Amino acid sequence: MPNSPTDRPRRIRIRREGPLLVEGPVEVELEDGTVVSSDRFRVALCTCRRSRRFPWCDTSHRSRTKGR
Repeated sequence: MPNSPTDRPRRIRIRREGPLLVEGPVEVELEDGTVVSSDRFRVALCTCRRSRRFPWCDTSHRSRTKGR
């Protein structure tokens, strides 16, 4: 992916009790060094680690926040 000074910065939206919404396309480097990518215009990154599709959010966080 291009990463030059002329590229506009990526916007990341932080949602309380939810995923990080990132303007795409993106590449994500996991803890083990594996790189996963998405060419979608916006991706949701899991912050609760409950997602079966980690690092992509599958809305599993919703069950965690109910009944708090």
